[in-house]
Amino acid sequence: MFSNLNGLFSSNNKDLRKRIYFTLFVLAIFGLGTNIMVPGAKSITQNLGFIDLLNLMSGGSLRTFSIFALGVMPYITASIITQLLQMDIIPYFKELKEQGATGRQKINRINRYLGILFAFIQGYIYSVAFLGSNDTSVILKTTVILTAGTALLLWLADEITKKGIGNGVSLIIMAGIVNTLPSTFQTAFTDFVTSGNFNTAVGIILFIVFILAYLFILVGVVFTEISERRIPIQHSTRTISSYAKEQSYMPLKLNSANVMPVIFASALTSIPSLIASFVNNETFTNIVNNYIVYTSLTGFIIYILLIYAFGYVYSLMELNPKEMSENLDKSHAYIPGIAPGEKTQAYLKETISRLTFVGSTSLAILAAIPIIFSKVSGLSSSVTLGGTGLLIVVGVALETYKQLESSIVSRSYDERRRRHNR
Repeated sequence: MFSNLNGLFSSNNKDLRKRIYFTLFVLAIFGLGTNIMVPGAKSITQNLGFIDLLNLMSGGSLRTFSIFALGVMPYITASIITQLLQMDIIPYFKELKEQGATGRQKINRINRYLGILFAFIQGYIYSVAFLGSNDTSVILKTTVILTAGTALLLWLADEITKKGIGNGVSLIIMAGIVNTLPSTFQTAFTDFVTSGNFNTAVGIILFIVFILAYLFILVGVVFTEISERRIPIQHSTRTISSYAKEQSYMPLKLNSANVMPVIFASALTSIPSLIASFVNNETFTNIVNNYIVYTSLTGFIIYILLIYAFGYVYSLMELNPKEMSENLDKSHAYIPGIAPGEKTQAYLKETISRLTFVGSTSLAILAAIPIIFSKVSGLSSSVTLGGTGLLIVVGVALETYKQLESSIVSRSYDERRRRHNR
């Protein structure tokens, strides 16, 4: 799987190595920023509840109330809203979706502006909820600093996407989670073995089971990421004999949405808890804790359903059956046994829907394992979120590796072709 990485150290890939160094440099800036506390603030000692999820995504910055406390979650929230608006809710967004690359650039720009707006609102909520100050100037100053931190992160994410390797926003989320994973395992070991909650032998066995559950999540994510359905393709310009010698395929990933459904579902389910921390109403807080947080039965069901919903939405956006059918027509290709045009489009839509169901089910199971395990064993919420975090980390890492491998293979092919033409 990693054999192609040997070409990374070739003299022909010097610029590619620079991209990797640039990405690591930007992530190091993010790591440094997570330790710079907002002037005049102090670390949060109270229980964050389900807002622990936002703390996880920001690399622990929320608990330390650093300048990057908001992370990139405001941008994720904005992306969720614009994606929903593209589903024929507002004609303007549907038109942007149909414009292809140009439309995506405009949508990304809108996401940036909305992300900054949501960062200001979220920063104000955090400032009021956690600072414990009634001074308006202090609250506004803190809000502006937190908003500026998110704006800087979004700019850094864009720079990674343009000048580095991988998707900048996803890598920053991954870096934040990686920063908190060691403490997750340390907390699990303490809860199982040294806290006295379990007999020492039983605690060690449960900790081993905990490690095995995480390994299962890791293997499961890798399996779903590399699994694909290959649809045979016939080119009308080829003869039957050449078709038999060289079979063409259209690869469709089992999980084309990657781990974005988990990120989106996690972000959306955290919003009610964020509102509860701001309004400070006991009745509303109890409703959130009893029916919406993931540890409750209804909250768990909502979380799983959101993974399915975002899985379908994101997959159909990434793999548009109509565009795929039109591209086959343009390349004079067709699926054997399926008439070109509307029937090909319907066939692709049905195939993608089936794959998405299986892929989303896999994601839902992997996301549910740490929640169920922690509920049964009585572990803290940080351990549960660690399972979700590992799911995101492995998915983003695999996606980044694939992009890196593709760049190396493409450059190697171009180099061999240039030598052949000499």
